[in-house]
Amino acid sequence: MDIQNIEIIKSSGEKVKFSLDKLRSSLKRTGADDTIVNQILDKVRDELYQGISTKEIYNRAFALLKKNKSFLASKYKLKKAIYELGPTGFPFERFVSAILRYSGFETKVGTILQGECVSHEIDVIAFKNSEATIIECKFHSEQGLNCNVKIPLYINSRFQDIKAHWIKSSKNEEVLTPGWVVTNTRFTKDALQYGNCCGLYLLSWDHPNNNGLKDRIDRLGLYPITVSTLLTNREKQFLLSRDVVLCRELKNDSFFLDHLGVSETRKEKILNEISQLCG
Repeated sequence: MDIQNIEIIKSSGEKVKFSLDKLRSSLKRTGADDTIVNQILDKVRDELYQGISTKEIYNRAFALLKKNKSFLASKYKLKKAIYELGPTGFPFERFVSAILRYSGFETKVGTILQGECVSHEIDVIAFKNSEATIIECKFHSEQGLNCNVKIPLYINSRFQDIKAHWIKSSKNEEVLTPGWVVTNTRFTKDALQYGNCCGLYLLSWDHPNNNGLKDRIDRLGLYPITVSTLLTNREKQFLLSRDVVLCRELKNDSFFLDHLGVSETRKEKILNEISQLCG
C-alpha cells in the first residue's frame, strides 16, 4: 500500500494525509535513537489502513516506545498528559505557574485584581525585573477543541479594565506588561490574528513556533506527573490534590509515595523514570 495516499482522521474529525516525517519527528523529540525510531516506523507503517485515527497511531507508537524505555513513552504522551491534568483547569494553572517560575518569574495563582469597573480573579500573575504580567489560562480536557476568537476578545477586555486601574494606583510599583493567554490546545486563525493585533501574548501547544508549550516543557524538563507510565490514575489524582503537579516536585519529595504505600521496589522504578525525564 502506498502510504502517501493514506488519509488519517484527527481528533477534530478532519481528514489529512498521513505523514511519516511528522511521526518520525514526534518520536525523535522523545530522545529515542534512530534504531528505536526506525523499528517503530516500520511496524506502524505495516499496520496503516485508510481512515485510521491519529489516536490509534499514537497508541501503537506509545506501546512500542514503552516496551523499549518507559521514560521515552512518558515524553511521547506529553500532550495527552496535559489533558489528564483536568477535568478542572486549576492544576493546569499551577502547571503554567511552575513553568514560569523555572523561567525566572515569581508567581501567584488565583489573585483578585481591581479593575476600573469591577474586580477580576486572575489565573496567574508573574513578576520579573520590576514588571508584572497577567496570565489567563484556557484549559480543554478534550482533544479537538481549539480556542476561538471569543477567548482573546474576552481576556483583552478584562486586561484593559485592570490596566486602567493599575496605571492610576500608587500601590503598584511594577510596570504592567501585555497580558498572556495560555491554552493546552491551539488557537484558531482569527484568535491569533486578534491577539497579535491587540497586543496579547498567545501561548498554545505549538505557538509561538519553536517556543510553544511543548517546546518549553521539553527544554526545561518540566513534565507534569500525569506523563508517568508507572503511576496509576488514582495515584496521579492523589498527587494533584496535594498540589504536586510536576515530576520534578515528586523527585525532590518522595514522601508522597510513602504516603500512598508504594513498595520500595516500585518506588525505585518510579523515581528512576522521573529522574530520566527531568534530566
